[in-house]
Amino acid sequence: MLFGIELGMQTTCSRKNLMYCKQHEFDFIIASSHLCNGKDPYLKETFFDGRPEKEAYHEYFRYICDCIKGFQNFDVYGHLDYVLRYGPEKNKNFSMAEYGDDIDNILNLLIENGKGIEANTSGYAYGMGAPHPCREILQRYKDLGGEIITIGSDAHDCEHMGQHFNEVTELLKDIGFKYYCIFENRYPEYRRL
Repeated sequence: MLFGIELGMQTTCSRKNLMYCKQHEFDFIIASSHLCNGKDPYLKETFFDGRPEKEAYHEYFRYICDCIKGFQNFDVYGHLDYVLRYGPEKNKNFSMAEYGDDIDNILNLLIENGKGIEANTSGYAYGMGAPHPCREILQRYKDLGGEIITIGSDAHDCEHMGQHFNEVTELLKDIGFKYYCIFENRYPEYRRL
């Protein structure tokens, strides 16, 4: 049996996360950002109200970079564009032209440090028509030389486990990925898609 954890990343809890990880022998650590500067995009009135959607998205993506710079004891970063799930227009206004510099900064940091990303199928479940992160980000990760991809459903209920894996597998193949990874003892094992 494999043992893993999802760590909530915040710039203020890097030391606490590090100490926690040292106390356990995890096979896999996925990092994710649910909070941004102490605010949760899920709570729209505290994260989005009173400012343009674009400003909120830029803040979120830049905050991920700050988190990665401060803590790297993880294997992959999960649902990189989580913020789009709760935005006023969801992913309707997302474009690499607008957010590409922020995304490149994140992806380059991950690749330089031997970290991967998760193709999280919950985006389909939330009506976005795409995984988290979206195709454009997955494509950019591949174009920059990223190879470590995991697939997850972010299931909070048993009936959602493995949901939309066929769709995301075909998407990853179409982008040019040949393998996905599972982790054991914090090392990626590549398996053919």
